[in-house]
Amino acid sequence: MVKWLLPLAVATFAVGTDGYVIAGLLSSIATDLAVSTPAAGQLVTVFALVLALSAPVMGALTSSLDRRSALLIALGIFIAGNAATAMGTSYGVVMAARIVTAIGAGIITSAASSTAAAIAPPERRGRALAFVLGGLTLATALGLPLGTLIGRADWHLTLWAVAGIGLLAALGIAVGLPRVTLPAAALPDRLRPLKQGRVLALLAVTALAFLGAYTLYTYIGPALQPATGGNETMLSLILLVWGVGTLAGNIVAGRLVDRQAPARVLTGTLALSALALALTPLATRALTPTLVWAAIWGVTVGIIVVPQQHRLIALSPAATPILLGLNSSALYIGVALGGGFGGLAQEWLGFSPAQLGLPAAGITVLALLWHLGTTRHPGTPVPATPISASATAERSKA
Repeated sequence: MVKWLLPLAVATFAVGTDGYVIAGLLSSIATDLAVSTPAAGQLVTVFALVLALSAPVMGALTSSLDRRSALLIALGIFIAGNAATAMGTSYGVVMAARIVTAIGAGIITSAASSTAAAIAPPERRGRALAFVLGGLTLATALGLPLGTLIGRADWHLTLWAVAGIGLLAALGIAVGLPRVTLPAAALPDRLRPLKQGRVLALLAVTALAFLGAYTLYTYIGPALQPATGGNETMLSLILLVWGVGTLAGNIVAGRLVDRQAPARVLTGTLALSALALALTPLATRALTPTLVWAAIWGVTVGIIVVPQQHRLIALSPAATPILLGLNSSALYIGVALGGGFGGLAQEWLGFSPAQLGLPAAGITVLALLWHLGTTRHPGTPVPATPISASATAERSKA
């Protein structure tokens, strides 16, 4: 099974690197494109927002295709968008290229996750999802700090590297992934679960959690200036520690949700994340406490997605592809709102980048309270057409 999951993890690694790396390059991009740091941060916001909104549309347009073909089309758009970003010399061109890239990225994570869920037996589904999503978290552990280091010379080179990773993922999927066909779903079918209060409640938890995280994370480079003194090598080291913590959290999450109630796992995670964010102004004044803080916060960010996916799948295993796609959209809506809110907090409310941890903590507490409310009121399952028979049939043919 690992040989089937590996190219999916490489694909999510490409998307994760692309989504995360801009934050590490924000100061260089702002200087090169002659815009303010909050304006450069909107490259993250627009990318995430377009990804979130385009994901259901792209999912519907490619739902009649087997997952291998859908992923190859999406990766082709993703690669072209990153190449265009790498060649961009103005803010407008780079913004347009990020929009194209986001359209391709919109289906990659959800398609990879639904494929992993279809391939894996139920008792190993949590670990399979964690393995594929490990590509996203590995991007924070390796892709982000390496991309930041590469970008020291020229940030355009980092985007060329991301395009290369996307090409590698496409080759791996073309050669190593069997055909997995799931029932086609038109756009109204994909949006129908949003009529279910339980689904909306869970998606709101995902959106709020990442809104909180990205209120700070979008501006992580400037926020860590007190600890790094502007040294990009020190910034890369902190980002590496944060990424390793995120990867560790993702690995732990897969095992935890296979053994414990996902809601309980998420409760502790959000509480610890809120505490870490609240301590940001104090913990990031010097390098050593910043490294400890980065590791702890990274672990909490790495855990969040897996229990949320598990909870959605438990609502209706038959609706797995649609629910995971909606969760991916909710995640990126949170990212987009976080980047926008962080920029507004600096320009309108007078927060320094390091102080963004305080509003970020408040939003995370709100996510925790909302989550506790959804846990007390479980709601009703989501009706859907079974998928497992179709997926199993295609796997056996492959």
